[in-house]
Amino acid sequence: MLHISPESIGLLPAFAKIVCEPGWRWARREKPMANYDLFYVWSGEGEVEVNGVHYKVGKGSCFLFRPGDYTSATHNPQKPLVLTYIHFAVNEPVSEVPERYRTLTDTVDFEYMLSRYVRLFLVQTYAAEEEAKLLLKALLIQMLRADNAAPIEKKASNQLTEVIHEVANYIRQNPSIAHRVEDLATRAQLSPRYFSMKFKELIGMSVQTYMIRVRIERAQHLLMHAGMNVTEVADALGYRDIFFFSRQFKQYTGRSPSEIR
Repeated sequence: MLHISPESIGLLPAFAKIVCEPGWRWARREKPMANYDLFYVWSGEGEVEVNGVHYKVGKGSCFLFRPGDYTSATHNPQKPLVLTYIHFAVNEPVSEVPERYRTLTDTVDFEYMLSRYVRLFLVQTYAAEEEAKLLLKALLIQMLRADNAAPIEKKASNQLTEVIHEVANYIRQNPSIAHRVEDLATRAQLSPRYFSMKFKELIGMSVQTYMIRVRIERAQHLLMHAGMNVTEVADALGYRDIFFFSRQFKQYTGRSPSEIR
């Protein structure tokens, strides 16, 4: 799928980010998949079966179901799955297809693109379909890149990688907290200097930049979907100075908070 054109991708109606109900299950299909389905687990615990092979799944589990696949799934009602799925077709010959299953450790960019994909249609953005096709191809490229990584890259510092990404996810889950690097480093059981260096290496930006980016992304969501005004959003995210919030918001998004709202 590396060489397919975005124009050849047909976006199909089934796409969403959902929290599965406690009694949820995906019954085994009587007929095989007719097209492709990108299936990503944000959190929770469960099991997915593809063509008779069973996979235990949790955060970062990612599938690309293909035409001809038979699938089913269940989950732990006490730890329900939170899923994004994107159903699509490809209207030209495909020479390189990502593996059916992988567990992503570097989830930041992947999850950002998934969220962006779904949000495009929720807010009916201009040229949403065109951008969505580009995002979907970028997601497929990330999957292919992981499939083709050298074995040494896959095995290097797995434990450290998990620790850094756990901290990154903690920041993302708590955007209103004014996190101190020292406290985050303690959470990772690393020195502040080494933690900061490895965070930038693995996440692709400094701790401070990541914290601002996460906070601004959350601000965008609250402005667009929570019915909150600019002052309420700034206060909710720990900004004491609304003018500083507005300047920082515009610096990162190119638009003022009032324009987004």
